Amino acid sequence: MISSMTGYGKGQVETPAMIVGVEIRSVNHRFCDISIKSPRFLLAQENEIKKKVSSQLQRGKIDVFVQVEQIGQGGAMPVLNRPLVEAYQRVFAELGEICGLPGDIPLSLIAGQKDVVMVRESVLDDSLAPELVFQALDLALSAMQSMRQVEGEAMQRDMAARIVQLREFVRQVSLRAPVTVLEWQAKLQDRLARLPDGVAFDPQRVAQEVALFADRCDICEETARFLSHLDQFEALFTVAEPVGRKMDFLAQELNREVNTMGSKSNDAELTGTVVAIKAELEKVREQVQNIE
Repeated sequence: MISSMTGYGKGQVETPAMIVGVEIRSVNHRFCDISIKSPRFLLAQENEIKKKVSSQLQRGKIDVFVQVEQIGQGGAMPVLNRPLVEAYQRVFAELGEICGLPGDIPLSLIAGQKDVVMVRESVLDDSLAPELVFQALDLALSAMQSMRQVEGEAMQRDMAARIVQLREFVRQVSLRAPVTVLEWQAKLQDRLARLPDGVAFDPQRVAQEVALFADRCDICEETARFLSHLDQFEALFTVAEPVGRKMDFLAQELNREVNTMGSKSNDAELTGTVVAIKAELEKVREQVQNIE
């Protein structure tokens, strides 16, 4: 089944302690280029993430985004700076003795000093994060594969319809090509018939010229190879493995054959059909660029 290189997938796994989310986006690329953006504590797992992704996605510019969020007891927490509290207490007591002012030091005075109470992010327990990341990654890959396959099916239907049209164009070319030789022969004989009396020509030479013209205009080999390439192209629709590169090669070969047909064309109608073939081939080639 044909699969597109363009897709998006998201997976998320939650526990009482954290939420792990993975997003994957891919666009067209000649090779498999994987980029990962994740928290620093997951750097050691990035190679394994790449291996996991590359085992399922063979082509495309693939971006993987990993997010880990702590919940429950996580987040910002107030923390008492004990050494600073004790330092302020000693300073204020000493100040009271110097000034001769008895009395207890009010709590509000110490608590109001800078950095006595600080807000800190609690430490994330990341021991389970790698396992959760790969669970979320599996979900994201599954979602992306589904999206790529749906788009691939639409591309396959489009290309299949264009191949039917290409076969019809080639049929028209095959029927028209022999007629151009007969028409050229008839025109040549008509011109020879209008020569002034006394002007002689060699019938054998005329027959030779007609044969040479027929040989220059013969496109039987090109149409046979073109149809063979189309058969091979259609056969790739049912192949399970990625076929984008093979299709790209066949599209180039098809274009080469139709260019040869055009160079041998000596007829306006035939040339017009060849141009139509090239236009359809270009649309097929554009679709092939999106196939994995």
